[in-house]
Amino acid sequence: MADMKGSVNRWALGSLALSMLLASLGTSIANIALPTLTHAFGVSFQEVQWVVLAYLLTITIMSVSVGRLGDLVGRRRVLLTGIALFTIASILCGIAPTLWTLVAARAVQGLAAAILMALTIAQVGETVPKSRTGTVMGLLGTMSAIGTALGPSLGGLLIAGPGWRSIFLVMVPLGLINLLLAQRHVRQDDPTFGSARGGFDSLGALLLGLTLAAYTLSMTLGHGRFGVNNVALLVAAGIGLALFAFVETKVSTPLVRLATLRKSGLRPRLVMTAIVATVMMATLLIGPFYLSIGLRLDAVLVGLVMAIGPAISTLSGVPAGHIVDRFGAPLMVVVGLVVMAVGAICLAVLPEAFGVIGYVGAIFMLTPGYQLFQAANNTAVMQDVDTGHKGAISGVLNLSRNLGLITGASAMGAVFASASGASNVAEAAHDAVASGMQTTFGVAAILLTIAAGLAVSVCVSSDRASMLEDDS
Repeated sequence: MADMKGSVNRWALGSLALSMLLASLGTSIANIALPTLTHAFGVSFQEVQWVVLAYLLTITIMSVSVGRLGDLVGRRRVLLTGIALFTIASILCGIAPTLWTLVAARAVQGLAAAILMALTIAQVGETVPKSRTGTVMGLLGTMSAIGTALGPSLGGLLIAGPGWRSIFLVMVPLGLINLLLAQRHVRQDDPTFGSARGGFDSLGALLLGLTLAAYTLSMTLGHGRFGVNNVALLVAAGIGLALFAFVETKVSTPLVRLATLRKSGLRPRLVMTAIVATVMMATLLIGPFYLSIGLRLDAVLVGLVMAIGPAISTLSGVPAGHIVDRFGAPLMVVVGLVVMAVGAICLAVLPEAFGVIGYVGAIFMLTPGYQLFQAANNTAVMQDVDTGHKGAISGVLNLSRNLGLITGASAMGAVFASASGASNVAEAAHDAVASGMQTTFGVAAILLTIAAGLAVSVCVSSDRASMLEDDS
């Protein structure tokens, strides 16, 4: 924990870092097992996709609710529960006798991951002094990148060795170590925690959960092709959002205080988070197609090139956090977005001109910009939130990121397919895929420029408000 002199309990910080690693590892390690699971359970690929979808759906649906629950009953208490639940769910995944038992266990694991992600960010303010918030946010970004990068390689080795069950069981000892660290070193909750904060908004949580489920399914069903079911789910999500907003204005202790979202430019920062996540998902989704078809690389080289982004994220996270602490979060949000926009332009132009060297050069521009934005934006959001709502706002921040990832997979994938002019991108010609790449990252550059404009407006508004306070 942070004491009055600004020292840091490194063991507590280690627990937060390990929590973020586990949540991201749970996301990435299962993807590589899908072909194996189709054979192990004798099911179709469409059915086995629920092993991944159940995890992501639950994280998205529960992010805000578990954050608010931490605000009410104690963030340390809920974090410990999440770590224990993640460990138990990992065991259940590893011993699952049927596919749908595995899917159910993955949903429980997703619930635990939502707790880890929301409460880890919310707990930063209780663990380090304010002057080092950016550095720790950068560290958490690094751990998330390590988990994302480690999942496919570690999963492949384990599947080839002990088998698919080991990809889940390997997380059990990590969970037990994390539980011990958190139990012994994470700061105790205030004894008065939740005593004056009212009850849990069950109706709001239900409405938000159903709304998010409808939106997520509308974006994921049909694999980027919108049909009647997708439109119906999207309409249902819109109605659900309106009902949720209405309920939150009527209950005495809302799940999310809408007034809080209007403070300190929070809403624009959430929009920026969603836009950035949308663009980063595009790199993960479209990169392999362009490298294999557009640049005609074999599978080994595609894997090596795709690993460069996570490797850069791992190396640039902590330095990005130091830069945020040195120069301030609002300015570094703008800088990060501008660097990302330049990186997106480079992705649209350089690969076609310089091949794989151009692609790698663009990633070297885009990825550090992403880590700088993430460290700065997370710091800016969490520094100005009062203690009683840090869990809920952290959950909203994670929610905006997840919605961006989901939207990116659907919308940017649709842009790529449309610009390629091929009904089946996997069978498209080199020129078609190159055209799709250029268009998609041209759109990404426009989105990031819009986000940078929002960041500038927030920065200017913040400076103006500071000047008025000084004058008064």
